[in-house]
Amino acid sequence: MINSEKKIINAVALILNLNLNDVTATVQLLDEGATVPFIARYRKEATGNLDEVAIINIKNEIERIRQLEQRRESILKSIEGQGKLTPELANLLYDADTLSKLEDLYLPYKPKRRTKATVAREKGLAPLAEFILEQKSDLVFEEAEKFISEEKEVKSVLEALQGARDIVAEIISEDAIVRETIREQFKKTAIVKSRVIKGKEEVGEKFEDYFEWEEKLNTCPSHRMLAMRRGEKEDVLILDICIDEQEALLLIERKIIKSRGECATQLKLAIEDGYKRLLQPSIEAEMRLFTKQLADEKAITVFADNLRELLLASPLGQKAILAIDPGFRTGCKVVALNREGKLLEEAVIYPHEPQRKTIEAEMIVLAFLQKHNLEAIAIGNGTASRETEQFVRAIDVLPKSIPVIVVSEAGASVYSASDVAREEFPDKDVTVRGAVSIGRRLADPLAELVKIDPKSIGVGQYQHDVDQNLLKSKLDEVVSSCVNAVGVELNTASKELLSYVSGIGPSLALNIVNFRNQNGAFQTRQDLLNVPRMGEKVFEQCAGFLRLRKSINPLDASAVHPESYHIVQKMASDLNCGVEDLMTEKELRKKIVLTDYVTETVGLPTLKDILNELEKPGRDPRKSFEVFSFDENVHEISDLREGMRLPGIVTNVTNFGAFIDVGVHQDGLVHISQLSDTFIDDPNKIVKVGQKVWVNVTEVDVKRKRIGLSMKGEGQAKQQNSLGENIKFTSKEKKAGHSDMQSALAALKGKFGK
Repeated sequence: MINSEKKIINAVALILNLNLNDVTATVQLLDEGATVPFIARYRKEATGNLDEVAIINIKNEIERIRQLEQRRESILKSIEGQGKLTPELANLLYDADTLSKLEDLYLPYKPKRRTKATVAREKGLAPLAEFILEQKSDLVFEEAEKFISEEKEVKSVLEALQGARDIVAEIISEDAIVRETIREQFKKTAIVKSRVIKGKEEVGEKFEDYFEWEEKLNTCPSHRMLAMRRGEKEDVLILDICIDEQEALLLIERKIIKSRGECATQLKLAIEDGYKRLLQPSIEAEMRLFTKQLADEKAITVFADNLRELLLASPLGQKAILAIDPGFRTGCKVVALNREGKLLEEAVIYPHEPQRKTIEAEMIVLAFLQKHNLEAIAIGNGTASRETEQFVRAIDVLPKSIPVIVVSEAGASVYSASDVAREEFPDKDVTVRGAVSIGRRLADPLAELVKIDPKSIGVGQYQHDVDQNLLKSKLDEVVSSCVNAVGVELNTASKELLSYVSGIGPSLALNIVNFRNQNGAFQTRQDLLNVPRMGEKVFEQCAGFLRLRKSINPLDASAVHPESYHIVQKMASDLNCGVEDLMTEKELRKKIVLTDYVTETVGLPTLKDILNELEKPGRDPRKSFEVFSFDENVHEISDLREGMRLPGIVTNVTNFGAFIDVGVHQDGLVHISQLSDTFIDDPNKIVKVGQKVWVNVTEVDVKRKRIGLSMKGEGQAKQQNSLGENIKFTSKEKKAGHSDMQSALAALKGKFGK
């Protein structure tokens, strides 16, 4: 019986198999408005060092049980208001630990529209129904004669029995034990079947695999269920979930029928009618909802996992970048961005057909590189991408120190036409905005991708078919987790990026940017308290995740929370040095004895985090950037041949496999069975979005634009590791690059007499 907050928390701890004190502290922090990232990072002592996943599980479970409790109280009040709440029923309601059990118990008392049973009760046939259910006498027909009444329109024994059976059918179909029995039978043995609607074969061609399909419901993968449901929604397929009817009827009869003779006969008739008319449709609807929820959760988890990998993709870092949004007829939009991602200059080049102004295009590219001291070239992976990459790489005087990198354009067009882009570049067209987005995405994928609706990034599976509220909540949770894990530079972050920082949100993020624009760069974290609507509580939540690399206080560049600055100052004082000395001198840090600084509220987990931050202030958890190149001999799907071995990038991971970009404008599919030499049940165990891999071409269908790939083969891991080359820019290389650029321009002018 869970009727108090304490018992709710006990239930959560039991369900999640977590320490009760840790759960209690976590729930208290959540109720006080603390965010998941803040609790995981800065309240480790209180929660027993629980990670984000455990805290999110607690958050979700406490919400679920509280909602269950609210529904329980509502049902108790409703039944009590009807004067039908017995002690036995109350105990059953208190013991119900799931919503379905609770609703089953409430069903007989739930206000309902006029039914066959309602009509029969109005005719006074309820006592006859009770007589049959009690099974104490076999004189059914004799009993039924007592209910014949012209006034109540019961003209015969058969009509009386029919009405009584209507009541019995409803009672049995609403019985909690019967419903749970059939529900479990559905979960264990149900078959999901789909068939095409006659005449819809042509328009529904994409659902051809499901024109005549059936499989066990409990083994049907989420992507297949969502595909069939989409076919049903588009009026192409008819979808059924069913169990063996005779087995179901026998299960009910065993629970209800305790005698032989005429009562048993009447009960069998009522059970069959109630099952077909009431119980089976009701439980099937439940199963459809239940399997939809499971499929949604799985699809959303896949989407969230992919999104996390994409957001945490390796950044090139603060580099001056030449970004190109490629195109044929309309040309390639070229933009120069400084190290902060600010647009410096733009141009259009026409290196391809029909204009083919190759020399002019080369001159513009080299001039941009020299004029703005650009350090890398980013090319979008859309139309004309490979051709543009080939054009750039073919500039024979291009300094080798400048990497040429193809960047995913997924979602860039959405950003270009968004309010965010219009606000940032009100006088620029969508192609310029798109090119800027491509360049910035190379420098810092996370900072740029937060400006785009996650659903538009293209790493999901049936994202338009799943519960949109649940999807948004989960994706926002992932973005927030990634942003806070990396940390945000306070003086350069966009309001979109700031809005995901713990405790801030869109409104306060705008206030921060406006304050920064009006008053100049923040000098310390403490200056945040001068921002309108920035209270002490919000400051506590967000301060540790904001970085100030040029702050007066060196700790502002780290993940050390301001509430712990005094600890670092005490450490420095004890060693007769400054805080900055602790951050730069390893030998001084070795002298720190952490146990000397343990208090009632600060334990070793926090102290170890502080020490790690002193060693590498504001460290970026993302991996180092690696250069990647597609096969130079492959540009179109027609270039592919079975047996080819190619480098590729994972663009999407689903339940059934992974999609790989091999540089031909059409992703290939590595089915789950082709991902590994051994059996795997989850593609995420082998590949992640953004991973560089080697694949074998197993099938090429140019007409249908389908590419079959395989990752089977010995030595795969070794080959995968050799695909990328870490980029590091030394000052010497930068100077050499600038010198090379001047030589390159001179050579190009000399070569073509310009």
